Amino acid sequence: MRNPEQLAVVGVTGYTGFELARILLRHPAVKSPVFYVRDTQNKNCLAELFPQLRGVGEAPLRSLSLSEIIASNAGTAFLATPHEVSVGLAPALLEAGMRVVDLSGAFRFRSANTFATWYKLPTPHADWLSKAIYGLPELYAGEIASSRLIANPGCYATSVILALRPLAEAGLIAGGSSVVCDCKSGASGAGKDPRRDLHFVEVDENFKVYNLFSHRHTPEILEHTGLPEDRVIFSTHLLPLARGILSTIYVTLSAVHSGNEIEAIFRKFYAGRSMVRIWPAGSLPELQHVAHTNFCDIGFCLDSSGKRLIVVSCLDNLGKGAAGQAVQNFNLMLGIEERTGLQ
Repeated sequence: MRNPEQLAVVGVTGYTGFELARILLRHPAVKSPVFYVRDTQNKNCLAELFPQLRGVGEAPLRSLSLSEIIASNAGTAFLATPHEVSVGLAPALLEAGMRVVDLSGAFRFRSANTFATWYKLPTPHADWLSKAIYGLPELYAGEIASSRLIANPGCYATSVILALRPLAEAGLIAGGSSVVCDCKSGASGAGKDPRRDLHFVEVDENFKVYNLFSHRHTPEILEHTGLPEDRVIFSTHLLPLARGILSTIYVTLSAVHSGNEIEAIFRKFYAGRSMVRIWPAGSLPELQHVAHTNFCDIGFCLDSSGKRLIVVSCLDNLGKGAAGQAVQNFNLMLGIEERTGLQ
């Protein structure tokens, strides 16, 4: 019988994978994690690959082998792998009786066509899409707890959805109005693979926009806010810093509201959800407030008319936007306090 607390972690060499390893190695409920990578570089221990983990990272490092993972006693697998790799690994692990938390975009959509259109990849995993739960604990904690397949959300999507969902559910967004989601991320959000546009001299002292009208997190935002595509303007920018996402979101309200009313709506929606911190009306969070944490901080300003609202949502793209949120989902699957290992 598989032990859900015994882990197989696949893909630890990227920024997200390393952050995931760092959290799991200190997690009080995790037993005997084994880390799998394509190239071990003749290392047998994770701390040999990452010296900064010495003292906590003396965990086995293995060459990626699907058969070896299946033959192990691991009950849960984390996949910090590219989308096309997760597509192949996750179904086989699930069929072997394991739980899977996938950090790629492979299982984030119900529709195979949505995945194929936005990710430009085939969908041999289409039969599993309806079984996956979107891993945003503040919205779907009950479903996550009973699921065997978690699709961890995108980092930008997390920041935008958490800011907009309370307003959308309360019917506060004016019909027919556009919602502008102006988002900025640190360079680690682009991954670790070498690219010319991510070289230090290209990023340092620079600021640019990218993937306008084509960013892969767009359909996540639409699906989980309920807003139609023609009403959402989603722009993404690259900041000259390592980590963090700040989303500035412009909303026209359907009726006049006070700052206290808007704050009350956010606080009621996220009551009991300790990983989302709501700031007082008129106060705005900054990236330094959430760096190296699993918090999403949300603040807002309302203009004098009471109808023009600007929401600011901040999180660490490697924490609440990726690895930290994956562990939060894992905690819910284990039935333990969801902040375990994240404070």
